[in-house]
Amino acid sequence: MAVEDEAGHDAAGQRQNLVLENCIGFEGKVPHGLILHPERKHLIYPLGSTIVIQEIANPANQEFLQGHTDCITCLQLSKSGRYLASGQQTYMGFQADAIIWDLNSRTLLHRLRLHKVKVQSLSFSCNELFLASLGGPDDNNLVIWDIETGKAVCGNPASSDSANVVTFVNNSDFTLVTAGNYNLRVWDFDRPNRKVRPHDVSVGQLRRVFNCVQVDPNDEYCYCGTTTGDILQISIERKIFKNVGPKARFSLGVQTLAFTPAGELLAGCGDGTIACLKPDTFKVLKSTSVQGSVSSISVRGGQYIFVGTSTSNTYVVKLDGLVAELRSTCHYDAIFDAAFPADYSEVFATCSRNDIRVWNARTCIELLRIQVPNLTCNCIVFSNDGKAILSGWSDGKIRAFGPQSGKLLYVINDAHQGGVTAIAVCNEAEQVLSGGADGQVRVWRVTRQSRVMVASMKEHKATINCIQVRNNDSESVSASSDGSCIIWDMKRFVRNNSLFASTFFKSILYHPDESQLLTTGSDRKITYWDAYDGSAIRILDGSQSAELNSLAVTASGDAFVSAGADKVVKVWRYDEGTAQYKGLGHSGVINCVRISPDQQTIVSVGSEGAIMMWRMPSLATVRGG
Repeated sequence: MAVEDEAGHDAAGQRQNLVLENCIGFEGKVPHGLILHPERKHLIYPLGSTIVIQEIANPANQEFLQGHTDCITCLQLSKSGRYLASGQQTYMGFQADAIIWDLNSRTLLHRLRLHKVKVQSLSFSCNELFLASLGGPDDNNLVIWDIETGKAVCGNPASSDSANVVTFVNNSDFTLVTAGNYNLRVWDFDRPNRKVRPHDVSVGQLRRVFNCVQVDPNDEYCYCGTTTGDILQISIERKIFKNVGPKARFSLGVQTLAFTPAGELLAGCGDGTIACLKPDTFKVLKSTSVQGSVSSISVRGGQYIFVGTSTSNTYVVKLDGLVAELRSTCHYDAIFDAAFPADYSEVFATCSRNDIRVWNARTCIELLRIQVPNLTCNCIVFSNDGKAILSGWSDGKIRAFGPQSGKLLYVINDAHQGGVTAIAVCNEAEQVLSGGADGQVRVWRVTRQSRVMVASMKEHKATINCIQVRNNDSESVSASSDGSCIIWDMKRFVRNNSLFASTFFKSILYHPDESQLLTTGSDRKITYWDAYDGSAIRILDGSQSAELNSLAVTASGDAFVSAGADKVVKVWRYDEGTAQYKGLGHSGVINCVRISPDQQTIVSVGSEGAIMMWRMPSLATVRGG
């Protein structure tokens, strides 16, 4: 991380951080990733490379812990709630960080760096003296860390096969359990001699892959959930198998376990079942079902628990009767596009596989979900009058929906072969432009009664990635993966000019005064072009490491924003061509970035399913005034 001066600049004079105001999303595939703090006022969960601390009573009130460079793979909260540990994955051959955070001050306490590629699981000891960390399949080492110093005390290979989970017992700092692929061990931690000694648990003829381990409050037994859908009861002291159940196994495996305040065992399963069982007999007392595989059950006393699922839904479940109520929902797959209505910043829309969602930009609450099963929505735009959301889909159709009702207004069938990949609307309300995987740009006349193709322009030879229209509708410009951008005459529907570069163009836009065009793509360059003669005016290095996918310019034209596969959102001075701010928070490729019409917010969406909302710096600051 670059060193900052007192004004927040790094050594190159670049302002270091955009302010992340809100984010929408929850990485539901992280095991035990949804955590209820002991004070029962905040939820903690991962989103990309960011940890979100969200106020339960006011979900839009969020704080963020940022220090990871890639996807967070595990979270663990200490017993008192003072410390939080998080681990990440990284590239093959590189070390993956684990971080200990002080939640009282919201600061990074220690960065722990020993595991390779991935940190699989973490666990605090009961008195918060030690942290156990487990590496992923490429590492598979168990390491014990001293929390006060942040130094490794000792370590040992976890097993001959991959271990999936580690947990300390509840009442001792010197006993812990690991479990994984056909291995289950109880460990004795010898602090004076800096050793950790394994004892294999005898499970007889059973062969199981273990997903999760939960120790009972008295440390007498641990309960291990398996991929085959049953639960094993293990004596910790004797290190032997005692019982297995239930008789009717759970579908798609047991993913997480927890104890209720009354001492009953809760099991979260791959098919969305949440079951309450008697720990001694495994008799199912009651059960309910939620959408997606249950990845997290968080119990901190009281009559309610919080549940997270692989489809990025969170639920509040009442223990009395086991009644589940949906608390929040978000995209659980890559998001490809985002759009604001013209001159209205209170809502915006995003699209992903299977669905389009409309969000309240202030409260971050989902207002509308439009689902088309088994299809991918590649692009969206609001009509100029705000009465329709136009969308392009992988089946080659353009679909228009009501932005409040979600009702299907009309469909343009067979708009493009191979899918609709770009869409734009003219200021003339009845005219729509689309681009597709077939390399064609088409103009449609859309009325209540009919949808007629006015023109089909076929000079591109590859997928159209972006289309933009001039304010007076006299021209439009399209960018393609064949390295061409073509400026079209919208009266005669012929080419006026063209721009060529050795790149796959991903984004193109007009400067607000329409004298210049701005492009970016796979060559990592940002290029200014003269809109009249198509000559290149200036070329900037937009990224040092990865391709850029999206650009957005402010209404005044003083600044623009870029984002792409380097996972960084950057704000640039337009005239000087210098990057002034950058936002770090995504763990996946950023597919789209937009500036709200009021110029107050930058919205970025990524392949990890995250929607991040950054505070747009004041234009005077960006201009250097």
